[in-house]
Amino acid sequence: MSYSAAATVTARAGIAEDTAFGAVTPPLYLTSTYKLPAFKHPGQYDYSRSNNPTRDILADALCQLEQGSRAIVTGSGMSACLLALQLLGPDDTLVIPHDCYGGSYRLFTNLAERKQAFKLQVINFQQRDWAVRITAAQPAMIWLETPSNPLLQITDVKAVCQLAKGLNARVVVDNTFLSPVLQQPLVLGADIVVHSTTKYINGHSDIVGGVLIAKDPTVGDELKWWANCLGVTGPAFDSYMTLRGLRTLVPRLQLQQQTTAELVSFLQRQPLVSRLYYPGLAEHPGHATAKAQQAGFGAMCSFDLAAPAEALPVFFASLRLFTLAQSLGGIESLICHPGSMTHASMSAAAQQTAGIGPTLIRLSIGIEAAADLIADLQAGFHAVANWLNQPQPIRSHQPVSRDDAGQAKADQQFRRNPALTALW
Repeated sequence: MSYSAAATVTARAGIAEDTAFGAVTPPLYLTSTYKLPAFKHPGQYDYSRSNNPTRDILADALCQLEQGSRAIVTGSGMSACLLALQLLGPDDTLVIPHDCYGGSYRLFTNLAERKQAFKLQVINFQQRDWAVRITAAQPAMIWLETPSNPLLQITDVKAVCQLAKGLNARVVVDNTFLSPVLQQPLVLGADIVVHSTTKYINGHSDIVGGVLIAKDPTVGDELKWWANCLGVTGPAFDSYMTLRGLRTLVPRLQLQQQTTAELVSFLQRQPLVSRLYYPGLAEHPGHATAKAQQAGFGAMCSFDLAAPAEALPVFFASLRLFTLAQSLGGIESLICHPGSMTHASMSAAAQQTAGIGPTLIRLSIGIEAAADLIADLQAGFHAVANWLNQPQPIRSHQPVSRDDAGQAKADQQFRRNPALTALW
């Protein structure tokens, strides 16, 4: 699908289709239930957990953008992931990447270990023997995340799908980082695509949502049944807001990518950046693959700060435009420390295996002026440089008690917020 076609689909979704009063903008249907035309004769809609007109408009638009056959809008990105997993049984094997999003990793590992919902195999798709290891696992489902979160590693979707076809395995691709505008996994051979619509698709950081899009209508119907059965369908209001955000997805991404390219160029010249992760760089290991399967390189980048981890508070406290927060893909620029935030649910060993170091920083670039964002990061680097030039106090290293270790593991598992202790 071309950029112009995507722009048309996103801008026109549901426009001038109201049959009741001819409203140009599709109305918001907040009703929970619907009147039956007659006894034992339900209409198109009967209960909003099952179907809702506002949610259906969003689903149809996203389905068209991804070129699928059925889209199910869910209450969150994680519920979209959970919905896809309903296709697996206890004897099936799920293959996941070693460096996937921490929330997904937590879901996969706990369902496999604590609920025995399926068997799990973690594979590094960046290693040469990935195909051999997948073949040996004989999976029923292969989960991909490309670009990966937070290291933006690239997986060849076509190559994995070709292998999966011979193994009779379904391929699910998390396309959150790029959106359907920049990558269409179903066209590349995948069976299912999931998004956290909280991110780029909505783009304004004011709702939480997800979507699952199936290529096969039969699979889509089964997943729609499960969505209704589990009650994971998305609220009408959130669908309305997401639809509103979707209309500007193409111009937002165009501007965000332009700004990201300028920031990446700036970061390349910084002595306090020891390593930069961005698929748009020619030296990135996945650059050629990304260029072949994507329509752009996206607006996410990460880097390792060339300083001790103790310098992180200094860096973050010096920023005024980049907001230290979870999530990504909004019009505002966000900064994140994956090790303690988005991927805190992964054990220290799992983080190390995934390549998530103690000073890894992830950026989500918004629509602010590039020059202002660069100046903001420059202030952070200057603050760290000044901190490094000052005499540092001797730091004591107290041994962790058994109780403290257990609490640390629990905090890592649930990513507790100290302010919400009473709720856990």
